[in-house]
Amino acid sequence: MDCITRLAGQLGEALLRRQLQVATAESCTGGGIAEAITRIAGSSQWFEAGYVTYSNRQKTRQLGVPGALFDTVGAVSREVVEAMARGALQYSGAQLAVAVSGIAGPDGGTLDKPVGTVWLAWQDGERSFSSRQQFAGDRQAVREQAVLCALRGLLRLAAGENPVEG
Repeated sequence: MDCITRLAGQLGEALLRRQLQVATAESCTGGGIAEAITRIAGSSQWFEAGYVTYSNRQKTRQLGVPGALFDTVGAVSREVVEAMARGALQYSGAQLAVAVSGIAGPDGGTLDKPVGTVWLAWQDGERSFSSRQQFAGDRQAVREQAVLCALRGLLRLAAGENPVEG
């Protein structure tokens, strides 16, 4: 069993114990977090919804991300992933959410946000946590590392811990 599947299984066990549901809001991972979660038999008991909002328009339309944020801070930013996570909670009814937006490459990087820059946010009700990561490797490697980071953070969040630390 690979690391992603193992983490998704552990997450499912933790969510079942606490009777919680999770939602995902994904951009650069293209649904990879939701795919990992749904590898686990019985995930319908703890996986509420997955949003793949690749365009800025869909981030606004499906998750309620304020359109002005894209002009001021860009799609790959703390503010946008936090808004995505809030929207995923609000629209899904889940108790926990993770959101991710990044530059997986091979193009699209800038000096301020090079290829491999990924912002993640985790939300549980009123608490929001976010983290900027700089992943190495090709497009597939960046996306896989983002999925792993998202699942590890969700596992900590499900345990009542800070998903950014640890």
